[in-house]
Amino acid sequence: MTSSSTDGWTERTLVRDGVRLSCRDWGGSGPDTLLLHGLAGHCGEWDALAPLLRDAGHRVVALDQRGHGASDRHPEDVSRAAYVADVLALVAELGLVRPLLVGQSLGGHTALLTAAARPALPRGLVLVEAGPGGAEPGTAERIGDWLRAWPVPFPSREAAVAYLGDGKPVVGEGWADGLEAGDGGLRPRFDPDVMERSLAENSRRAFWAEWTAVDCPALAVLGQDGIIDGGEYAEMVRLRPGLHGLSLPGTGHDAHLERPGALVAAILDFERRTDL
Repeated sequence: MTSSSTDGWTERTLVRDGVRLSCRDWGGSGPDTLLLHGLAGHCGEWDALAPLLRDAGHRVVALDQRGHGASDRHPEDVSRAAYVADVLALVAELGLVRPLLVGQSLGGHTALLTAAARPALPRGLVLVEAGPGGAEPGTAERIGDWLRAWPVPFPSREAAVAYLGDGKPVVGEGWADGLEAGDGGLRPRFDPDVMERSLAENSRRAFWAEWTAVDCPALAVLGQDGIIDGGEYAEMVRLRPGLHGLSLPGTGHDAHLERPGALVAAILDFERRTDL
């Protein structure tokens, strides 16, 4: 593993199966916590939340999942199993001890599958706008088409924030932070085709068996205007009656960007109530 320091965090890089993986290690003392971003996202989405969690007494690491951010952009294997294997490799490489797994959207799905594959690994699981229900057929293709339709290069950060935020500047800022300067302006640090392939497995099946295999306390955080509907949440509770859940008022799918302080408060309260 290689590392380099910047303001507030250290970038660490490891290679698993020929794929370079990058993460931001925020340091801190106390229980280990691993943060996982969503599809087409990047680990910098946690930059507002990570120091709050660190200062509350956690050691915090945020991973750029394969195909995203500073990690390899074109990995051949983008299966759900590959994403999980990356998490396990990072946990081993950094010596994380029973980390709290916190993931948003596809990152939450990665966290869920990691907890299912290694029930003894995490001390807890926090799913932000994520669940085990399968996506509707064609979802991966529709999202791929949406990503390919972005008017890139964006001529300025302001233009990117306005387009990607869709009326929510704080969300636009979070997405714009994932762009890089290139010919003519700002471009994504991902390939839409890779993103589409990364989501394909979710469009083919649901993951309820994996949800029942999770053996640690779990918290589901829903946006008030998010993508996890009442039916999916009700089934999650039915299969795991001990599930903790809450909805963050005034948020949508990007609740971690819209109200990072409220999300940290929810995580800390969850830890207190479950003695994590």
